[in-house]
Amino acid sequence: MKNAFDTAVAAVRSLAAYVGVSLWVLVCGPPGMLLALATGRPNVLYVLGRLGVRIGMGASGIRCRVVGQQHIQRGRAAVYCVNHASNVEPPILYLALAALHPRLRILYKAQIHKLPVLGRAFDIAGFVPIERRSARRSMQAILQAAAAVRAGNSFLVFPEGTRSRTGALLPFKPGVFLIAVRAGAPVVPVAIQGTRAAMRKGSPIVRPVTVSVRIGAPLESAAPGGEAALLGRTRAAVAELLAQGPVSGP
Repeated sequence: MKNAFDTAVAAVRSLAAYVGVSLWVLVCGPPGMLLALATGRPNVLYVLGRLGVRIGMGASGIRCRVVGQQHIQRGRAAVYCVNHASNVEPPILYLALAALHPRLRILYKAQIHKLPVLGRAFDIAGFVPIERRSARRSMQAILQAAAAVRAGNSFLVFPEGTRSRTGALLPFKPGVFLIAVRAGAPVVPVAIQGTRAAMRKGSPIVRPVTVSVRIGAPLESAAPGGEAALLGRTRAAVAELLAQGPVSGP
């Protein structure tokens, strides 16, 4: 009985989150995009995006604990590599990292680019869609992201390329590490836990949970071994962060 009640409450809160965020995007997105285009500065979209995430997290009851903020590269661009187990992770991580590094962009699945308003806002903000089914388009996206990193913009990437069904760390794709090597930027390993309980695969319901984010020490891309060595070191670092378990606290 309690489980059914909890699910019903989560469903209502999820609906409130979806409606709230959708209205935020529809009402604030167009004027925000016009202002960004008129001024040539996408910063307003970053601010609006963070506020939209706060609305969604507040309505659904998701809380986030973050440790390792000292490893965020405030003075230089970096590639933040994170494990992936749930659809709620990109917005949570964007809020957790972008609050400390405002020029943070995302390498995201191309399917999301088809969404009205949001896809156009992502373009203006400098987010890069990646079409993994096409090697040519994937490489174009990687080169575009590398150029943006060289220009001083950090990127949030999910090197597994897809969500893990079990939560276990999947093999990493090599392409995202080419971004760091081409740009001469460090890779910052990040581990997120608790999101599978927040949103189960195949379910639209977002449950109120506390999510943990651990940020690790940066790994220099200029070290010997190129992308392959960087991939191995990053995956080992993310696995080590995950092994530390959820972040404790109130």
